[in-house]
Amino acid sequence: MNQYINPSKTIFFNYRNIVGVCFFLIIFCFGFFMYGNVSLYFDLSAFLIVVGGTFAATFVSFKVERLKIVCQVLKNSYRTREIEPDEIVEILVDLSLKSKLHGLLSLQKDEQEASIIFLRHALGYVVDGYNTQQIRDFLTTEINYFRMRREETEQVLRTMAEVCPSFGLIGSVMGLMSMLAGIGDTSVILKTIPIALISTLYGVLFANLIFLPFAARIQERSENEILLQRIILEGIVAIGSNLHPRVLEYKLKSFLTPSARVEKLVSLDRIRKKFNLEPQTPIKAGEKVA
Repeated sequence: MNQYINPSKTIFFNYRNIVGVCFFLIIFCFGFFMYGNVSLYFDLSAFLIVVGGTFAATFVSFKVERLKIVCQVLKNSYRTREIEPDEIVEILVDLSLKSKLHGLLSLQKDEQEASIIFLRHALGYVVDGYNTQQIRDFLTTEINYFRMRREETEQVLRTMAEVCPSFGLIGSVMGLMSMLAGIGDTSVILKTIPIALISTLYGVLFANLIFLPFAARIQERSENEILLQRIILEGIVAIGSNLHPRVLEYKLKSFLTPSARVEKLVSLDRIRKKFNLEPQTPIKAGEKVA
């Protein structure tokens, strides 16, 4: 496990979210079970019309490569832990103090070991000797293109949510047409009514219970990652400017919510143990950097 990530905090999708989803899905499904005949809500023809039409429209609208990216982003958004901003602030303050003790070139090892790709790139720019303005330009461009790619991913899911109810309506129209064609034949009417009604139900259900929530999940995750990237940008620029670690800590904590701004002094002993540094000068027990 990389030194930047606390193993005890490495978890998958928040278990409270899972409990909440299961609980309210049970309540949702109970509403269908209350009226007895659950089989009324299942119709293969309606399902095929809605799902087939929605995915056909999606493949017409977007490249297959884009759809693969959507699947990968969704998978990662639920399977990988979301790093908190206060963790990034602590990492950057630690790196700032390390650069103070042993110079910017001492960050070269951290560049190779950093588990956060954006942070690794940023450290590489510092180690390679780029000035702070160049570093800011590089990282700002990377943030902007990251946002653009995530918005494109969200757009795929939102497009699916938009067209899904329309195909439910198409299924309803087809069911009504078949029903009208079978006027006088009760068996035909009984077979086509479920298609007419359930198609609309499926279209609305898939759009609002699957596609829109997935898009919202990606949006929330993207906003958090952009916040982390902006914190890293300001922290790396400050490290490259040789800003004092304590001043850097105050600056970066402005990104955090008031409840996350825990006031604590930076311990030289903690930094040396974390990065396996040899002390250059004797340090008294409990010495802190103000």
